[in-house]
Amino acid sequence: MKRIVWMGIGVAIGVIAFRKITEAQANLGPEGLNRAVGRMADGLFDFADAVRSGMQQREEDLRAALGIDDGTAGRQ
Repeated sequence: MKRIVWMGIGVAIGVIAFRKITEAQANLGPEGLNRAVGRMADGLFDFADAVRSGMQQREEDLRAALGIDDGTAGRQ
């Protein structure tokens, strides 16, 4: 009975190791590199959009607090 348990544990460890190695190989190839760079670029663009949005909101708050017209009210 002990041998069956240890054999089951060994098989489970082998399967887990095989999956990890396969995943590592996929991440090291050109496709994995492209995915990583794409995710990083998407994250950078999302961050830049959030910063721009925050800057615009803060500028509106400051203009409202100071009572400054932004010059768009008279334009058509």
